[in-house]
Amino acid sequence: MNILFLGYEDCKLINFLYRNYNVLQTQNKICLEDCNNIDFIISFGYKHIIKEDIISSFGQKIINLHISYLPYNRGYHPNFWSFKDNTPKGVTIHLIDKGVDTGDILLQKEIKFDKNEDTLSLTYNRLIEEIQNLFIDNCDLLLNDKILPISQNGKGSFHYQKDLAQYEHLLTEGWDTKICNIVNKKGEQT
Repeated sequence: MNILFLGYEDCKLINFLYRNYNVLQTQNKICLEDCNNIDFIISFGYKHIIKEDIISSFGQKIINLHISYLPYNRGYHPNFWSFKDNTPKGVTIHLIDKGVDTGDILLQKEIKFDKNEDTLSLTYNRLIEEIQNLFIDNCDLLLNDKILPISQNGKGSFHYQKDLAQYEHLLTEGWDTKICNIVNKKGEQT
């Protein structure tokens, strides 16, 4: 199987895929011509919107790995927003459709954190690890279309990259800020 891996150059998941499949990896924006001889597309940490012609050509053979419990926290900085907005925390593997993180869900896992001890960095790293493990543990089912997709329920939430600006003052230690310093805090600067 030929897999186009969009996103991270070096991670546990791509190393797993390299050992088991023919993989082409890129972080660059792709077009349909880049997908010749590709059987499956995986997006993980990819910063570009995938064009509709690619999505329609691949159907259920194009998925995204997102570090939020969809439909909550679509878009940018999902880990931060799960704490700031007090929404469920977790990871989701979903089909890619023409929306941003709106495709049908294939797999999800809710994850609990200790808001008094954990930092944004620690929780992000755990989410990255958990979603890679979720994919690896279910690789055969995912790549062979053996999981029944489920529609996302509820409105959820969406955040743009720029939305974080009004809360950056809460990140007193950058991404090493403890979660308890973010939750229940007002966005306005004092």
